Order: sequence, then C-alpha cells, then structure tokens
Amino acid sequence: MTTLDIVGLCGSLRKASYNRHALRLAGELMPASMKLDVVEWREVPVFDADVLAAGLPPAVAAVRERIRHADGVLIVTPEYNFSIPGGLKNVLDWTSRGEDQPWAGKPVAMFTVSPGPVGGARVQYDLRKVMLFLNAMTLVKPEVFVGMAGGKFDAEGRCTDEATRKFIGDQMASFERWIGAVARMKG
Repeated sequence: MTTLDIVGLCGSLRKASYNRHALRLAGELMPASMKLDVVEWREVPVFDADVLAAGLPPAVAAVRERIRHADGVLIVTPEYNFSIPGGLKNVLDWTSRGEDQPWAGKPVAMFTVSPGPVGGARVQYDLRKVMLFLNAMTLVKPEVFVGMAGGKFDAEGRCTDEATRKFIGDQMASFERWIGAVARMKG
C-alpha cells in the first residue's frame, strides 16, 4: 500500500500555538496510510509583483513544489480579525501564481483552533472561498472547529479532550477517503 504524502500548513508561526499542537495531533491520528510533513513558510516574503517579475523567491518555489508533489494538504489555522491570518494568506497568494499553480485539483482538508468559543468558524469559511477560487478539491465534511482550546491542551501541547481527538481523527479518516475519491475523479 502506498503511503499518502500530506503537507501540513499551520496558519500560526508560533511554536507553542494551539494550532501547531493540533496539527501535530492530526498527524498522530491519521490513518496508517498517511504521513504528515509540516512545511514551514516563515521565509516566504510578502507578496510583491515586482519580485515575482524577477522570478519566484527560493522559499516560495520550495513551498510550491512541496504542495505540488503532495497527495493532499492539511491546513490548520487560527482566526485573525474574523478572517485568514495575513501570513497564511500571503503564502496562498504566492503559491497560486503562475499557470502551473499547485492547488488545482489538490485535495485539501482544514480545521481551525481558537481560544474563543466559535473555534475559528469565520476564518474557515473565508479559507474555503480562497480554496474554491484556486480550484482545490476541499473536503466539505466533517467540519472541525476547536473552540475554547485553552482547556483542551495541556502545558506540553497534548490534547486532553477526547471529543476533540475524535473530531480530528474522524476528519483525518474522511480526508484519506477524499484523497482516494479525488484520484478516482481524475481518472
């Protein structure tokens, strides 16, 4: 059986963010046929069309190629000001440039983690709109919104909430099936 190569993108750069903890948890809860590789994007510069005209910066090219060669992408992000964190949106803008953009037809799953009660619902809907425009094949259900994250992770970043573990594990199992369904659609 082939191992599915999953790229993980975290919308927060902070090492101890709840989203980073949850992304690691998703990797632990993935079916055995999936392997998560969290791609760091800290070195991606702010999008600038003048820079693009001179060629893709190496950090952007590396992220684009990693996405291109992955079987699927998992995005886990916080909500900033009711929407997508600027840094993550910048990565999406950069990686979508060019006729060979890697998102077209790419299976994508997402979930959001927040210390607030709604678990990042607003960012998820904005992110889904962006993924739709990029022609990504976004998993629709199950949706996962992890709210009140402060009470669901311990000081070492381990998830202590069984319901959260179940929601994320169920989504990863659905993502595995979704990747297979997208592959069959492509024929």
